[in-house]
Amino acid sequence: MSNRNNIAEIIPPKKAFVGDLEAPLVLMEFGEYENEGCAKANDVVKKLLKQFQGEIKFNFRHFPLIQFHQRSHKASEAAVAALQEGKFWEMHNMLFDNRGNLGVISLKNYAKEVGLTDKNFLTKMVDSYYGWTVRTDLLEGLNRGIREVPAFFINGEEVGGLPTVKNLSEAVENALRKIKRKPTPT
Repeated sequence: MSNRNNIAEIIPPKKAFVGDLEAPLVLMEFGEYENEGCAKANDVVKKLLKQFQGEIKFNFRHFPLIQFHQRSHKASEAAVAALQEGKFWEMHNMLFDNRGNLGVISLKNYAKEVGLTDKNFLTKMVDSYYGWTVRTDLLEGLNRGIREVPAFFINGEEVGGLPTVKNLSEAVENALRKIKRKPTPT
């Protein structure tokens, strides 16, 4: 007989934010770790977080395109594993920095490098312990109509065009103007 209280709840990626947690805007990206466009978008996001400090927070959701990048799903699982120890963003950036080398043994080395302490990390990677968590992100992306990455949303509204600093800055500025125009309830 199993005791349900012994099952640890997995923290989902939708709860991982960087930036000011009180910010009025949520910039969300669906992406994956082997995609060159997503790696470039990651650099753009870092600039936006500095440019709009206090006004945006960022959330990364997993959308591994395994038909093109066989290791992207496992890399996403490694990021979810890191989230469980509060090291999501360290792993996230590590994976983008090493996107050409995302085998399971490399993932274990990155986990150690970012300070993960889970002694079962490798076993969890092999057993796809976080596979359903990644799949949940993927299904949400599909339900939103995403077919390619990177795909960006601001407060739930899709942002079209290439994810350049200019395009995303304009989208953030437009969203901020909309917020400032809304009357506050009295």
